[in-house]
Amino acid sequence: MRIRWAFGAWWLLLTLAWAAAAQPWTDLSRATDAAFWWQLRRHGVYVSGIWSIGMMSLVMLLALRQRWMDRLLGGMDQVYRLHKWAGIAAAAFAALHWGAEQSGRWVRAAWGMAGRPARDAVFDWATPMRGTAKDLGEWAFYAVLVMVVLAVWERLLPYRPWRFLHRLMPALYLMLVFHAAALMPLAFWQGPLGVLVAVLLAIGSAAALWSLAGRIGRGRNSHVGRIHAVQVLGTQAGTDPLEVLCAMPARWPGHRPGQFVFASFEDLEGPHPFTIASAPEGCGRTPQGEPLLRLVIKPLGDYTRALHERLRPGQPVRIEGPYGCFDAQGDAQKVQVWIAGGVGITPFLALLQARQPGMPAMADAQPAHLHYCTRHASRDPLLPQVEALCATAQPPVSLTVHDAAKGQILTPEHLTPYGRQLDLWVCGPAGLGKVMRQAAQRRRGWHVHQEAFQMR
Repeated sequence: MRIRWAFGAWWLLLTLAWAAAAQPWTDLSRATDAAFWWQLRRHGVYVSGIWSIGMMSLVMLLALRQRWMDRLLGGMDQVYRLHKWAGIAAAAFAALHWGAEQSGRWVRAAWGMAGRPARDAVFDWATPMRGTAKDLGEWAFYAVLVMVVLAVWERLLPYRPWRFLHRLMPALYLMLVFHAAALMPLAFWQGPLGVLVAVLLAIGSAAALWSLAGRIGRGRNSHVGRIHAVQVLGTQAGTDPLEVLCAMPARWPGHRPGQFVFASFEDLEGPHPFTIASAPEGCGRTPQGEPLLRLVIKPLGDYTRALHERLRPGQPVRIEGPYGCFDAQGDAQKVQVWIAGGVGITPFLALLQARQPGMPAMADAQPAHLHYCTRHASRDPLLPQVEALCATAQPPVSLTVHDAAKGQILTPEHLTPYGRQLDLWVCGPAGLGKVMRQAAQRRRGWHVHQEAFQMR
């Protein structure tokens, strides 16, 4: 919901700024016959261009992964959701911009050149560069459209080549900055719209250059630690989860149970998001006094399936974060229900560990009911740990295991005995979250918290 409000507010800001500067109702109300269609085309070109470059600027800013974004939007996963949808919107508005520009030939064929407005004045330096600016904008539009299709349709391109192609986006954005700066009318620059666009282009360009320099994720949120221990949790390496203990430097700020980090084991591969599977100080410290951080990594792709062969104690690891708000700090008036599917149990491992005897008391913690969905309970390497943690948790956490091998599939009906006012914390496959969100829409007292861990 917060993402929808942020997206809508941003689009509305761009629209109002354009409307105040262009005042299209004045031109359209005075125009007749052919002049009306030429004016409609003219305003369509400008408003779609403002929408597109405004959304692209937002994409560049969100790509910086700043901590204040995490707090403002309710988690870095939500920042990435807004980043993704702003990128899709930017491409859609760019397509509308291109279509409005190309519509001139249709207006000319239907109405002729009568009533066509004169070219709007632009900056003096830009006048002789109109053609170049248009060509660059068109080339960048085609490239951005392809990039967005590849980003949305994940099956077209594996993660690694997609990541390298995605790094070209800042360069394409800089081409669009030149296109916008050279072709936006001088009258727009002289009002509030010009100030807004100038600020957006400046911030977006700085973010694009920062990205091209490879500096994203290398600020105060970045910490270089080392791998302390690596262990396969099970008998099948490359299939069973991998436990990685990371020894963190003294400047590590600590984390809240349920948060996640971006971990980079190799510079060429880049960062991947992993949930922290331990409470603060839950794994103790090294003999050198370094706090230990536990990651439980499920082999889901080519890279994570080979991690057990690549990682060795003593190797450096870059940890960025912590991020996220999946901390089970919900409405005290509702019954708290935790729902985990597969590797989605990892944030609940941290939350359960934080409730163990001897751990610092969690503020506002309340009893909870954990429903753990697993493919095969008898072979699940994490289930014994979950059972042991639930048995000693305070405040108490009841455990219900849904074993798919026995046909035990979790449905919303399993939760109805808890009452009508439920606070649902869901982490697992996208389908599981979808089922719970749909159920919550039919039941007014249910509130769903779910991290959107699909960062692509």
